[in-house]
Amino acid sequence: MKKKGLALVLALTLLVVGVVAGTLAWLTAKSDTVTNTFTTSDIKVELKETTGTEYKMIPGYTISKNPKATVLAGSEECFLFVKLEKSQNFDTFLTYEMAEGWTLVPGETNVYYRKVQTADIGTAYSVLKGDQVTVKGEVTKAMMDGLTTETLPKLTVTAYASQLHKNATTEFTAAEAWANVNPTNP
Repeated sequence: MKKKGLALVLALTLLVVGVVAGTLAWLTAKSDTVTNTFTTSDIKVELKETTGTEYKMIPGYTISKNPKATVLAGSEECFLFVKLEKSQNFDTFLTYEMAEGWTLVPGETNVYYRKVQTADIGTAYSVLKGDQVTVKGEVTKAMMDGLTTETLPKLTVTAYASQLHKNATTEFTAAEAWANVNPTNP
């Protein structure tokens, strides 16, 4: 009977321990889930001109020519570049000046830049001072008569953009940013 009593006490003890242990709970917690979605970024640039594409040269006159470069809404901060390509005889007949705010890219002869910060995105920047070119006063009728459709003076303007920052703390230089654009290998 002693063995049965001991076995019964032991069984009851195990039963009580099991019941008590089953009702004990550890303190635990779980946070809410946070999901981060990473979106893409981009830069979009536009070049518009409202004065046309063909102009009559009259010696000494200015001709309205208003190309405007704009970094479009939704773009990141960037360097905005304009490249002006003149025909071989352009300087014989015409002259222009760059609009205020453009700086020549170091090492280049016809590429200009400006920084476009967030607050300036969407601003249309004039490329030419006064939105004009000037026909040189020394141009003569004989000079103009010698021109053909293929040899008429031409000025081609193209706008480009490259991100402003290398990383969160460092900006590209204008020359580095221009090298990023690499317009000779589209």
